[in-house]
Amino acid sequence: MNNKRRDFLKMAGIAGMGLSGVGVLPTIAEDIESTGNIAQTVELQAYNRFPRMMQDYFLDRVGEALSKSRKRRASLKTKQEAEAYVKDVRAKIAQCFGPWPEKTPLNARITGTIDRDTYKIEKVIFESRPGFPLTANLYLPKGFNKALPGVIGTCGHGDPAKATPIYQSFAQGLARQGYVVLIFDPIGQGERLQLLSKDLKPLHGIGVPEHNYTGKQMLLNGEHLSSWFTWDCIRCVDYLLSRPEVDPQHIGVTGNSGGGTQATWFCGVEPRLTMAAPSCFVVGFETNLKNELPADIEQCPPGAISLGLDHLDFIAAMAPKPVILLGQEKDFFDVRGTDHAVRELKKIYKLLDAEQNIQFFAGPEYHGFSKHNREAMYSWFNKITKISNAQSEPELRLEEIELLSCTPNGQVGESNPRSLTSYTREFSQGFKSKRGMPKGEELKAKVKLILKLPQISGIPAYRILRPLSGRQFPKKFSASYLVETEAGITIPVYRLSDTELYSRPPAGIKRTILYVSHLSADEELRKESLIAELIKSEPQSAFYACDVRGVGESKPNTCGDDFFGAYGNDYFYSAHSIMLNSTYTGQKTYDLLRIIDWLRSCGHEEIHLVAKGWGTIPATFAAVISDKVVQVTLKNSLTSYADVAENDEFNWPLSTLVPGILRQFDLPDCYRELTSKNLVQIAAVGAEGL
Repeated sequence: MNNKRRDFLKMAGIAGMGLSGVGVLPTIAEDIESTGNIAQTVELQAYNRFPRMMQDYFLDRVGEALSKSRKRRASLKTKQEAEAYVKDVRAKIAQCFGPWPEKTPLNARITGTIDRDTYKIEKVIFESRPGFPLTANLYLPKGFNKALPGVIGTCGHGDPAKATPIYQSFAQGLARQGYVVLIFDPIGQGERLQLLSKDLKPLHGIGVPEHNYTGKQMLLNGEHLSSWFTWDCIRCVDYLLSRPEVDPQHIGVTGNSGGGTQATWFCGVEPRLTMAAPSCFVVGFETNLKNELPADIEQCPPGAISLGLDHLDFIAAMAPKPVILLGQEKDFFDVRGTDHAVRELKKIYKLLDAEQNIQFFAGPEYHGFSKHNREAMYSWFNKITKISNAQSEPELRLEEIELLSCTPNGQVGESNPRSLTSYTREFSQGFKSKRGMPKGEELKAKVKLILKLPQISGIPAYRILRPLSGRQFPKKFSASYLVETEAGITIPVYRLSDTELYSRPPAGIKRTILYVSHLSADEELRKESLIAELIKSEPQSAFYACDVRGVGESKPNTCGDDFFGAYGNDYFYSAHSIMLNSTYTGQKTYDLLRIIDWLRSCGHEEIHLVAKGWGTIPATFAAVISDKVVQVTLKNSLTSYADVAENDEFNWPLSTLVPGILRQFDLPDCYRELTSKNLVQIAAVGAEGL
């Protein structure tokens, strides 16, 4: 082998990561194979030929879902049509976020007061849900003898939330001009961490990490963190309106980044709002997807995209009330998206005879509620309320963080209140007692419904790729097939053989084993002992192995490859699936059902379905649904979804979790059903996973 080829092999790591030309890679493998024992030459990496498949797939689906709304907005010509559009988006938002829980007593109390020159700050705690405390600072101006405009202040993802300097700044700046401001800690931030050690330290981070951790868990019950965040905002209005200092004719909201999210969702659901100024958020779901920019789970409301809702629609729902959208020229949130949203909104507002009520300001800074944006917000609210003529920010004197705490030691958890995880546990246990033990056709129907599976018909098309030599599979030869399970999705299927294969799968073999990978069929064919045992125990069966979408050969190269990271690609596409009223697990199950149909078309009438780890989830559902599956072997399968919902610690990625499943059934129902298919479970694992 020449030096250039050897250098290239070292760079490519034999697997050819990221190379799209399938003809190149076998040649590389053959060269190394000719040098002797490949295992002594280089450690083979998992194959990954289709790293852009999932990104392209979701771009198509999101674009298609939102195109209808774009066309409708473009077609608006009259005031009546604009009013109908606003009414429609309000109904869709209610469908997306509702139903709301019952309003219960706030049980508000003031734990301390800070007295300053022109205002005072009350440290307030009230319950947004029974036993679920919310911590807030209420800024009350001095020297006024009338009710004053009220503003809800929503905080971004930074800690310490309401005490963060830029958020203190806008609260104090408004108070100095005559506004009553209630700025509160979001769930998982400030004094409201939900997962704490005994010494009140965060167990799963602050803000983003805890949001996505608890948010994934609660999905199993059909709950969603976006609704919980928005409900907190609703209860904040309830509290503000309980105060005689507040004028109910002027209730506003402002917030930045994650606070901009809360303000935006709030605009879509709260009719008592009269003005708004969200900062650094409204750019559009599709814009963020195109830019490969993930968002927190509370920024991904379930079904929103499938309903045709985009960020701007939550603002449209407030029309014709006055709103200013704030952005930053150097922001990672693409300010072009904000500019586009305002242009779309201006058309609606103009038709409603209120074009002056929608405005846009882009500051010159990076992401954040900078002074430029705060002053644009002050000016906007002052124009509406006439409470002040100030155009610039008053002189501020920020407080020490600890001084603004509502609790003795900086966390509500020290008094053992209800937590988000306790609610999740209680809901899970309640559903278990109600749902019974579905079986047979009832269970099969529930599986199809909860996974949102489309109708299946026909035999999928497939391609035959060049064989991969030198992969050290358990048999000497292999063929690589690419099965098109739906438009834009092609699934690699490996066929192992004792003789060379270049064409379609050989006919005449009735029984086959189909192995579903945990992370990579290519790698597990070389390393998983269960595969060798299966081949030895069923020598007459054909043997296939596959990945489902999003792992192995189609593992995305977007957003990082940490399956448990708050912003990894597994989370990224799972979250978009939820917004598309789909499930990533359902899509993977659909892949398997289509592959089973393809195998049947190749003459394999009996399928022994085998899976490992995360692959056991779609394999279990496919086995329940398909009559072609006659035997099932699962290694490291999840004991139950209830285990995940009811434990503070779990280690299963979002792609394996099915929204709302515990309302209908749980995995043990499926395992019980599969006993008739000779189910064997090897080393099942609980909530903490592999």
